[in-house]
Amino acid sequence: MAEPYDRGIIEDFGRWKGFSAGMWAWILHKFTGWILIGYLFMHVSVLSTALVSGDVYTQTIQGLEGLAIVRVMEVGLLAVAVFHIMNGTRLLLVDLGLGLDQQDKAFYASLLLTAIIAVASVPTFLQGAF
Repeated sequence: MAEPYDRGIIEDFGRWKGFSAGMWAWILHKFTGWILIGYLFMHVSVLSTALVSGDVYTQTIQGLEGLAIVRVMEVGLLAVAVFHIMNGTRLLLVDLGLGLDQQDKAFYASLLLTAIIAVASVPTFLQGAF
């Protein structure tokens, strides 16, 4: 039986730099999709506290909103959702045959727009958090 070949950590990380914009778009789209699914389960669990009583729900929401880490995570959630929507729209246009030769530019534009929206949302989400 042959011994497994250890390429070493440098060679393993080196293979990532060869990825095209399309591969990064695919990876980030899948990653953001999984994050949104995880958020959906957490969101439903928090909403389910309303079944116990309105006071428990109110206390849960106030407790979570009082945590600075939750406010920072809300900025991240917005960035994840915006990127997923923008990249999904890009994929829809590509599937329709529009902008096939501009896919890389559209991916970079979705990243840039996501960053602008996330940075612009920081004052709103972090107001009174610190």
